Amino acid sequence: MRYDLVIFDNDGVLVDSEPVANAILAGYLTELGHPTSYEDSLRDYMGAAVHRVHDLVLERSGERLPDDFDATLHARTFAAFERELVAVEGVMEVLEKLAADSVPYCLASSGSHERIRVGHRKTGLDRWFRDEIVFSAQDVGRGKPAPDLFLYAAERMGVAPERCVVVEDSVLGVRAAVAAGMDAYGFTAMTPAEKLVGAKGYFGSMTELPALLV
Repeated sequence: MRYDLVIFDNDGVLVDSEPVANAILAGYLTELGHPTSYEDSLRDYMGAAVHRVHDLVLERSGERLPDDFDATLHARTFAAFERELVAVEGVMEVLEKLAADSVPYCLASSGSHERIRVGHRKTGLDRWFRDEIVFSAQDVGRGKPAPDLFLYAAERMGVAPERCVVVEDSVLGVRAAVAAGMDAYGFTAMTPAEKLVGAKGYFGSMTELPALLV
């Protein structure tokens, strides 16, 4: 094994949540008077913590989002997850191989702990991710593209950053991994490889990932 720790992003890497979540976010922002297409949401917010939505809306419009924005967004997103969410195709097999080879892994997500757990219960991923290997932007001061979350995960797992590899599908996530001094492999199911600048390699199907890690 080339690495001592595999750090997975969650949304779009473990759970196929980006289409669902970004459709909800775009619709809600538009409803609030901030016209946002699905493509706009993917471009601006994919891989980011919710504070980025507040920051960009304020920067662009001079207006603050309502106080109950986060709660309403989460409620709508979680309801959609319960109806529609599935695991990313092939990811269970990747986790089975890592476990069989005794390779340590964890999760570091911009999403809240509640969002992660809702998605994992729905998809069956909860059996692979006990609480002590799940890390959220809630746990640190700054979310991606800052390196804080990945560095925190490495510290908690007891592995030096240079011995970690990050599996990411977002521009912000790859930037965070590079800033943390970690190798990153870019999952190109939703984001073209040319946008995942700084990744060490790219893969379009989970079946390709194990070969990249060894």
